[in-house]
Amino acid sequence: MATSPGGGGGSGLSSLNFPGFDSDCGLEIKTRSVEQTLLPLVSQITTLINHKDKTKRSDKTLQAIQRVGQAVNLAVGRFVTVGEAIANENWDLKEEINIACLEAKQAGETIAELTDVTSLNNAESDGQITIFTDKTGVIKAARLLLSSVTKVLLLADRIVIKQIITSRNKVLATMEQLESVRSFQEFVQIFSQFGNEMVEFAHLTGDRQNDLKDEKKKAEMAAARAVLEKCTMMLLTASKTYLRHPNCESARKNKGGVFYRMKLALEQVIEIVTDCRANAEKEVSSISIDAGIKELKMTIEALRENLYFQSKENLSTMLKLILEHTEDFTDSAYTSHEHRERILELSNQIKIDLQHLVSVWMQAQSKKTKNVMEDLELAILKISQSMNEFKRELHGAATLLATDLLKHHADHAILKALKVTGVEGNLEGLAEYSCKLSEQKEQLVETCRLLRHISGTEPLEITCMHAEETFQVTGQQIISAAETLTLHPSSKIAKENLDVFCEAWESQISDMSTLLREINDVFEGKRGEKRAYLSLPKPVKNNANLKPFKPTKLDSEEQAKIAKLGLKLRLLTSDVECEIEKWKNQENEIVRHGQNMSSMAYSIYLFTRGEGLLKSTQDLIYQVEVFATEGLKLASVLQGFSKQLKDDDKLLLLLEINKLMPLCQQLQLTAKTPIQNKIYTKVDKCILKTRFVLATLAQLLPVCYKLMHKCKSENDCINSLQPWMESRCQTVTTKDSMDEKTVEAFGVRSLEHNIANLTFLESK
Repeated sequence: MATSPGGGGGSGLSSLNFPGFDSDCGLEIKTRSVEQTLLPLVSQITTLINHKDKTKRSDKTLQAIQRVGQAVNLAVGRFVTVGEAIANENWDLKEEINIACLEAKQAGETIAELTDVTSLNNAESDGQITIFTDKTGVIKAARLLLSSVTKVLLLADRIVIKQIITSRNKVLATMEQLESVRSFQEFVQIFSQFGNEMVEFAHLTGDRQNDLKDEKKKAEMAAARAVLEKCTMMLLTASKTYLRHPNCESARKNKGGVFYRMKLALEQVIEIVTDCRANAEKEVSSISIDAGIKELKMTIEALRENLYFQSKENLSTMLKLILEHTEDFTDSAYTSHEHRERILELSNQIKIDLQHLVSVWMQAQSKKTKNVMEDLELAILKISQSMNEFKRELHGAATLLATDLLKHHADHAILKALKVTGVEGNLEGLAEYSCKLSEQKEQLVETCRLLRHISGTEPLEITCMHAEETFQVTGQQIISAAETLTLHPSSKIAKENLDVFCEAWESQISDMSTLLREINDVFEGKRGEKRAYLSLPKPVKNNANLKPFKPTKLDSEEQAKIAKLGLKLRLLTSDVECEIEKWKNQENEIVRHGQNMSSMAYSIYLFTRGEGLLKSTQDLIYQVEVFATEGLKLASVLQGFSKQLKDDDKLLLLLEINKLMPLCQQLQLTAKTPIQNKIYTKVDKCILKTRFVLATLAQLLPVCYKLMHKCKSENDCINSLQPWMESRCQTVTTKDSMDEKTVEAFGVRSLEHNIANLTFLESK
């Protein structure tokens, strides 16, 4: 079973695939609810497929296999009943659902037949086709079952999408009535209906947003829903103002702007849920600088593995695109002279570094000597370091501008002045402060554009684009609302309308502060794809074992040397993470300590690249010390676990523990030893020994996984003996109660529970 990458952790299904199957059914699963419903079924089928073919089969084994097959068939039968009921309520999908239900039913019956093996030990069973004689048949039936159940679930998911579309259409139809209404009384009646429809739409889209697996789509949905939420109040006051002042052009523009923006947001929601984009070309051309740098670095680093898969023209094109986007910074009137000069200087340095890299790369293609490959490695490290500095400079320029801007406009003086000029009917004051608000709007829009380039993740990019669009639109709407109030200074509804738009502006300013913090967090490694381990120890005063030293940074040559060590550390981190993902129970103490060590090792790797939370050599050494302590804690947990094992298994685990403990103790000692010579020597030793510990951990985890699995299986067998003995003493044992216990024992109950969740569709 494939695991879902990143984000949520634990196991998941990106598509239909599990052990024993050669190919994929090609059905993409985009929501968590469908994925979670399928997991128990996948588990059941995997249990059947992976059973051990033994020559000698006990009656108990045969009965267990038969009960699993019957339990799967029973659960599928109930699932089909629910599916057919849904089909009867949705005529447009009835035929497709019924076909998939029929396939599921046939597959379930086939599995039940092939697992009907209780008579195998009898003489008359010769020639019977079963799971033992036709493993391929079971695999085919299992694939068909999984495929057909998934089809039913995805068809049911289409019903949810249809509900959202239907709800959107109702909202849109009512909006058109509101837009054309002419009397205040009629408006109030229709708006009441509109409010109820918006609440229903909000619930449906909120559930969908939470159910989406794709983080980018979730962010897009959140942005669209935020527009609808804020615009609902704007629509009320803007419409009331226009009804009160029907001949006022600014009131008409104000109202029209709100309706237009809401319609765009409604359309965006439908594009997301149907996965049908009208602006796909625009998305491709608007790649951020951060995304471009990541792609270029990955391409360059891949040269270590393959010298021939890329062309030098491709690398040049990628860099050219990055530098074109950099003009957003260098051409901006709000970028400081110092930042502009430094950005241009680093841009030229990257060009030089790329030319050198291409030159060494061409040499490596013609003669693969050790010296040439070392030169290539150094060239890769050099351009990577230059790009890191370049990214850091862009980040500094954008975040400094945003911070200064937010401080400067924290008192919302321009909005207050507009409100005063409106109440006073001061047209000259309106012109003056409208001009100032337009300038502020342009500053904020440009700042959001720069922040998007260095945001670090796709969801934050989406949030920056949403902020940019909100400032652009809301700024103009505030001016038209202020104009209406200035022309009608005694109008309470016009004043209320301006207040609502100003509140939306202030809210977006507050959201921008949060956005800036999140962008900084990602840049510093506090959140994002990797968890940062933040429990860095503090230096202890008067500690005889720890000689205090000033936080220092390595020079460029030293940084390049340790970057080589860091690459191997990164590979080991990936190995450890792959082993950890195999564990179903992510709360297990072994897993928890392993995850902590992996996260700390990743922080150390980031340090070797000049990135992440560890800013100085002092930070690094403290982190190494905590890493070693965590390794010793893991060793202690493993010693406790070894006491549950049999002699041979216990010896195997103790041998592995005895490898880990000395390495952690040596690393701890290295971290605590006072610095004798250069700080670089100590850093080099710490990273090298961290690698040794991590390599041992990568070998230890699969051993623990196998022993834990074996121990659990043996305990399950022992635990199942007692109720079996008790049942032999009972005079009456009904078949139904046996089936019920079997269903619970093999987890089919959870499958039925998940499938039963589909019945919510029947009530809608």
